[in-house]
Amino acid sequence: MNPAVQAIVQRVSQTYGRWRRDTTVAQMRADWDALFSARAEALVEAVDANGVPCQWICAPGARENRVVVYFHGGGFQVGSLASHAELMADVSSAAQARVLAVDYRLAPEHRYPAALDDALSAWRWLSGQGVKPSQVAVAGDSAGGGLALSLLLALQARGEPLPSAFWGMSAWTDLTASGSSYETRSALDPIHQRPMIVAMARNYLGAEGNVRDPLVSPLLATPAQLGALPPMLLQVGERETVVSDSEDFVLKARLAGAQAELQIWPEMIHVFQQFPAELPEAQQALEAGGQFLAAQFDAASTRERHP
Repeated sequence: MNPAVQAIVQRVSQTYGRWRRDTTVAQMRADWDALFSARAEALVEAVDANGVPCQWICAPGARENRVVVYFHGGGFQVGSLASHAELMADVSSAAQARVLAVDYRLAPEHRYPAALDDALSAWRWLSGQGVKPSQVAVAGDSAGGGLALSLLLALQARGEPLPSAFWGMSAWTDLTASGSSYETRSALDPIHQRPMIVAMARNYLGAEGNVRDPLVSPLLATPAQLGALPPMLLQVGERETVVSDSEDFVLKARLAGAQAELQIWPEMIHVFQQFPAELPEAQQALEAGGQFLAAQFDAASTRERHP
């Protein structure tokens, strides 16, 4: 394994290795924030988005007329605006856009559809601020990437305008955890094995949840639903058991007629974009994602000027 990647894996594994059956959710969240949080070079402003705590994150050079609505990862149980502060500032810088970071509710205190309800509330708040959907993209990592796709499907089902683009990093699109990569990449992924993924899905949904609902597992959306989605970029690391979540989603979306790009980064691990100071590939992936969003913002502006 790449020595820099190995060092990151060891650091993450040490944190996960301290967790036992009696470790509280509060302790896990605190450990996660301590593991991933880093100082972000960006202006940060707290806002209340229809009752949902959010932050505006603006890196130097961010344009007022570009917005990325961002959903952090963490299996719907951990993760926060603190743990993802640096990553969201990097997204703001790469896309030259303001980031609206959504602090959606987490399980087990708030199971599905609480997170999706919060995503919809934040979206409607943003629309109420006079921001056009064409000026907005949605993005997220891991569970947050899946939540961003769920938001797109929910807006579509309600007949509401969709944003201009989606950028997902190691997006969790299939909570059934049935992709082939859970077997083929099992020996390569040092952390995210299928039993862990299934347990997180169960914790998110509770006893009454339907893991096959497309608003839970966007991969299972119909071709008609997928074909109507905006341009999408999905990035994933080669060493991930959730590679299939991106591969299969992009394949289905393309067959349905959507514009969907897949980038599989050699030797990289889950949400490797969180480590740009240690991994040149992380910086390159962030730049690629930012260029993708910028191109979609520009295309949307052109369509508005010349319908």
